[in-house]
Amino acid sequence: MKKSLSFLLAAAMLLALLTACGGGNNAPANNGEPNTDTSQTEFHVISGISALSGGYDDNPVLNQMMENAGIRITWETMSDSLGEQVNLRLQGNDYPDAVQAVGWSNYDLGRYGRGGTFIDLTPYVTDPEVMPNLSAILEKYPKIKAAITQDDGKIYGLPAAEMMGTAATGAADDYSIHSIQQFSMINKAWLDDLGLAVPETVEELATALRAFKDNDMAAKMYGAAPGSTIPMTFGFDQWCWGQNIFYAPFGVTNWSDVCADLRLTKDKQVVFDCVDDGYRNAITYYHDWYAEGLIDIEVFSQDDKQYLAKCAQGYVGVATWWEINELMADHAADYVYLPPLKGPDGACTVTIKSAGSAVNSGQLSITKSCQSPVNLLKFYDQWYTGENVMQLQYGPIGVYFNEEKDAEGMYVSITDDEAREKFGKSAGELKSASEVQGPKLILSEYYTNVFHMEDRALQRLEDLQNFWFSYVDDFTYYPVDCVFTQSELDDLDLYRADFESHVKEQEALWLRDGGPSDAEWEAYKQELIDVYGMNQLIEIYQNAYDRYAAAE
Repeated sequence: MKKSLSFLLAAAMLLALLTACGGGNNAPANNGEPNTDTSQTEFHVISGISALSGGYDDNPVLNQMMENAGIRITWETMSDSLGEQVNLRLQGNDYPDAVQAVGWSNYDLGRYGRGGTFIDLTPYVTDPEVMPNLSAILEKYPKIKAAITQDDGKIYGLPAAEMMGTAATGAADDYSIHSIQQFSMINKAWLDDLGLAVPETVEELATALRAFKDNDMAAKMYGAAPGSTIPMTFGFDQWCWGQNIFYAPFGVTNWSDVCADLRLTKDKQVVFDCVDDGYRNAITYYHDWYAEGLIDIEVFSQDDKQYLAKCAQGYVGVATWWEINELMADHAADYVYLPPLKGPDGACTVTIKSAGSAVNSGQLSITKSCQSPVNLLKFYDQWYTGENVMQLQYGPIGVYFNEEKDAEGMYVSITDDEAREKFGKSAGELKSASEVQGPKLILSEYYTNVFHMEDRALQRLEDLQNFWFSYVDDFTYYPVDCVFTQSELDDLDLYRADFESHVKEQEALWLRDGGPSDAEWEAYKQELIDVYGMNQLIEIYQNAYDRYAAAE
């Protein structure tokens, strides 16, 4: 129980810290009144960025919008461990003017907002003089405003959503393009050379991986250095390049989401896959692959740049990513999607991460250190036009989109062949290099009156509908926009971070070193209850969901 006491003390200290930070330096914090100071024109923004991006300093779309708003932004960008690094900065009183593309949950926004670190944006986003584009959208779509409003009635982040779903392919139900975040893939050219079929079970995949390793296929097929073949790689607990899709043969697909692996069952009950026997079986099974050298030894340490590089160089037999072309580059034609596999007992369970087009407010928040939020928000209001958000999402007109509109008055994106010819990159690589991460609200109507959905997005939606969804039995999901009460936020502060860290640490340990034994497994589950507050977390998330469902 000493650990529980330390949690209480830590929570009290954090609360005191956030409360002490509650009074703004120059701006009123969260009192419902706008700060009318307009003297500040130079701003510092920390932002997430694509691994393929060269930075935002020379982005013509951003620079034009800054010129229009009469401001200048110093960008501090990072693609690795963004949330962790920003949390450390904020908790250490090292504030930028705004934080962008962190992907805060409602839990995080409520915690920092109520503590005074993030200012209340309500008086700005509803003012046509400050944000004419966004205020018009919120008036037209009141559900968007409701989705970004915390239970204290305040807004701590600008709205973001990509309303791109399977309905665009003619499907009756509209599921988000993010529903299954990891697409697994395998080098079929290597399989063909070895006389092997595309695996359908984990045992068949193990056979293929051993053949890749024993025959050093990267050296044999692509002339790579001897011994450079990596049978299988991923990034441990990463988003689109994680290992989670490979847990499906054991009855779980614990996407790295709220509290590591929160899931809503078909009967609308919150559960954690980290205590499921299938989860244990998956970890135990794949440890043997890791020990045998079938799984990349760097899965626990590599960043996305290292991952992209080794895949593009043709070293890898099996991997996960958003799509094949972007990951495998010049070798993409040799790869096919590897379907979710059947396990030793014939099981295969794939769950979806989300459905529909959930609006979130975790992509842009302004801190209390910002002296003139009005000026900065006039810059961000320009993000809320169809033409601008199109360019922020994909790339500038004249780069990713043709200068001339088509007969329907719509912008048309560059083809993959044109991208390779003009820029030496695939269309996917060009998008990743050009994209600006942040509060992009891409309304579904933009696909009919501003720009055509890119071919590869349509292809992914068709792949979801026609291929990946055939492996999904239950389309229930936990919504990302559940709102928590202050009391619940306090309890989440007490337990959540340590719960997540402990689960991930144990998973990595067992994958690397083997286990757990029966005794270790039972002790682990009991410890999650006694020390890390699993039952309390389940109750919090269940209550938040029940309120959400009742309000629909």
